[in-house]
Order: sequence, then C-alpha cells, then structure tokens
Amino acid sequence: MKKNKNNCTKPISQNLILTLLALYFIPISNSPLKKPPPLPILPLPSSPQLEWQLSSMALFLHFGPNTFTDSEWGTGRADPRVFNPTRLNASQWVHAAKSAGFNRVILTAKHHDGFCLWPSEYTDYSVKSSEWKNGTGDVVAELALAAKEAGVDLGLYLSPWDRHEPSYGKTLEYNEFYMAQMAELLTRYGEIKEVWLDGAKGEGEKDMEYFFDSWFSLIHQLQPRAVIFSDVGPDTRWIGDEAGVAGSTCWSLFNRSDAKIGGTDPRYSQGGDPHGHDWVPAECDVSIRRGWFWHASEAPKSAVELLDLYYKSVGRNCLLLLNVPPNSSGLISAEDIQVLQEFSDLRKSIFSYNLAENALVSASSTRGGISSSQFDPHNVMKEGIYTYWAPEENQSDWTLLINLQEPVSFNVLQVQEPIHMGQRIIKFHLDILNEEGTWKKVINGTTVGYQRLLQFPTVKSQRLRFVINKSRAEPLISHLGIYMDKFSIVSSMSDSTSQTALNGSHILQKSMFNHSEIAAI
Repeated sequence: MKKNKNNCTKPISQNLILTLLALYFIPISNSPLKKPPPLPILPLPSSPQLEWQLSSMALFLHFGPNTFTDSEWGTGRADPRVFNPTRLNASQWVHAAKSAGFNRVILTAKHHDGFCLWPSEYTDYSVKSSEWKNGTGDVVAELALAAKEAGVDLGLYLSPWDRHEPSYGKTLEYNEFYMAQMAELLTRYGEIKEVWLDGAKGEGEKDMEYFFDSWFSLIHQLQPRAVIFSDVGPDTRWIGDEAGVAGSTCWSLFNRSDAKIGGTDPRYSQGGDPHGHDWVPAECDVSIRRGWFWHASEAPKSAVELLDLYYKSVGRNCLLLLNVPPNSSGLISAEDIQVLQEFSDLRKSIFSYNLAENALVSASSTRGGISSSQFDPHNVMKEGIYTYWAPEENQSDWTLLINLQEPVSFNVLQVQEPIHMGQRIIKFHLDILNEEGTWKKVINGTTVGYQRLLQFPTVKSQRLRFVINKSRAEPLISHLGIYMDKFSIVSSMSDSTSQTALNGSHILQKSMFNHSEIAAI
C-alpha cells in the first residue's frame, strides 16, 4: 500500500534546533536604560556664541591717526601722512595677547575719524595715503596673518560714525558705502570671528539712519561663524559702561526688541533680563590705560586692578574685552606687556589648582538615581561645561555636599552652568560646617551662567554645602571650584551690588516643577 505523501512529516533540521536552543539560552539584559538629559530651557546660545563665551577674554587694539595726534576722537581732517608706525609688528601684538591668556584680538579697522587701516577701494583716507611703507601697507592683512599663524581668533571694528566720509548724513549713500567697506573686510582677510560696531556719535553731528538689519544680514552671510557685537547684539551686547564691570546679577537673556543701539538703559544692559527671549551675553570693554588710544603721558593699570576687573566681568558671566593700544612706533609698549604678564601670572597662581579637586561629592538627588553616572554629582569636579550634575525631577531641595577630606582654607568660589542647556540659576548660597558642627553661610550669589566667581574673607572647613535657592528650571551644575586668592582684599561677605527685579510667578523657589512650565517661561 502506498503512503500518503500529504501525511508525511518532514524532519526538523539539526541547524534549526541548535538555533532555537541558542536563542532560548541567550540572557536578557537587566541593565537599566539611560535616562535622557533634561529639556533645555530657552533661549539657547548658538554655536558661535558658545565658542565666544568659552574664550573668556579678548584684546582690543585701538590704533590709527589718533595714536600720532594724541587724540581720542579724531576729526577726520588729520593728514593721513601722520600715520607712520615705522616698527609695526602685528606678531608682537598677537604674542602679547596669547601669552597673557587672550585668544582673540579685535582691531579698530576704522574708528570715528574714518581712516582705514586697510587700502579700501571706496576712500583714499586710508593707509594707501600714509607715509607708512610708502602707502603700500595693510595693517589688517598683517594682523590677520599673525593671528592665523598663532591660532588666535580675529575680530574687526568698523565704526558706523565716519567724520571724514562726505556721504555721511545721506542715508542711502552712506549705508551703501558702509556695507561696501564691510564686504571688503569680510572677504579679504580669511575667517573673522567677531564684528564690532557701536552707536557712538558726538552731539551736533549729522543725522544718520543706519540700516542695522541689512548690515547684520551681510555679516552673517559673509562670515557665518562670526558673532556681532553692538549695544543690543544680535550676538553679544555692550555691558553698558566702559569700566569693564558687569552687574552682580547678569543674565545672558535679553529682549532685543526692548533695546536700541545708542539708546539702551545701561542698567538693563548690565543685568540682562531673566524673562528675555533672546540669548545675547554681555561683553565688558575697558582700557588698560585711561584713554583708548595710546598716549605717552598715560600709564597702564596694575595687574591687581586687572584681576579685580576679571572677577567683575569674566566672573559675572561676561567676556572681558581689554584694550591694549599699540604705540606710535607700532608696538605694544613694554610696560603694558609687563602688566599683561603679571596679570596672567596672578590668574595662574589662583586658578591653576582647584582645592576641591579630590573632594567627595554627594547630592540631595540625582537624575536617574544614584547609580546614574551621566548626571553624577562628582561631575562638578570635572573641567568643562558638557558634563554636569542634574537633580531628580520635581524636587524641593537642590543641594551639593562637598567633603574635602581635610580642612582647607579658601576665599574664592567658582560655579559654572552648562549654558548649552540654558541659563537657569537665579539664587544660591554656600555654607561651611564650622568647628561647632553647625552650618554657617559664607556667601550669597545670584546668577551663574557660563562662569561665576565669588570672593569673600578667607574661611577654613572640611565640609561645604552648596544650595540652589531659586531656578528657572531644575538647576544644572557643570563645575564647582574653590581657590585661595592671596592678592585681593575682600571685606564683603555678600555679592549684591546689583539686583535684577524678578517676577516670582516665573521662578522656581524650591518648589515642585514640571516641564510644561518650560514653554511658559
């Protein structure tokens, strides 16, 4: 009898059996999935703004006919032949900047007198009409080459106010002239990292409407990695004074729509705006001498004075733009270079070693739980802003406990936020555990941002407590440091010389919080 082929069962292959057995015995991972980072809180910095902020300091170079005529605001009528820096050495300028810790230089390519430090094709009032190199020189080109060779960023200042140009006062003609000169600067000299302009203009001068939006669009088109400085941004703003001092409360947040170039309330510029819709961090400009251009009768500030300015600018979430003007020979004066080096040595002496580097750190909570190394509190001992401590959501206590493992004397606190996640902290304080075993407050602080440096009379303790009292969202801390400054004299134990009014309805004050509030702030 024939077997029914339809009832025949095919044998299972040996390979299939082995495969099924292998799958059965593969262990299923029990490791928890990573907790994602918290939501950033708007506004946020652009990539060029981040690069600018991380540079901390830049050197301003005021140079031109004023250097030779003992003037500050030139009239535009000085004979161009007075400009003759026979020993000009742009490499010396750049080396002086870099060796003192400045990695950006900004040159006054044209100041208010209208004289151009490059051979512009749109005016004869420039180096091509000077005695220097028989009219064949180009200061901008020499500086651009020196900066590139040294790995230092280059910025240029092109004054909107031009006291020489005949078309100034004729709105259309002058805006065309200004944009043409801007295009020359931004297409001839390689990468430009900052374009600097302001609203300065003397009383009684011709009325002039500047087409700022057109200028800004051109700059971003020709140099997309450049930040633009003006009284109100769009990328970095003036701090509101020429003393190099920021408000002790200083937000990178700003409302550009509430400000006007040449007409902004200095108090608004100094403090920024906790409810601002734009990210426009502040730049603190100040001169190493009394004037902006070199004058033989003036002497530089001391290194200790510069250190004080550093605390009040870089230490308040700003960039320090220090003017160091070349002299009439075309060199930075030896006494200025000496002060710059002493300033660099002071900073190295104070900040080269974090006294809390080997501390044990714990937190009131950690995002993802204590086993999450991604947001571990010990991240605050690492350099840089891209690693950070994050607390768990919906907490009412934001505290970091630091055990230095032995008593340590210190008088400077450094705090940094991961600003690529937004600026968050509104108010904080630092406590130490005294010999009686009770917590004693050392210093109060307000905003942090990229970097906050707080000074106070010297204290000594093994255990510290860093407490965040108010924040726009769950606070994030990227770095904490303590240091000993043996050079500054400090008498105050608070940092409240300037306060920005805050609307409590927009603030988290150790209260429950959910992410729906981010969009409403």
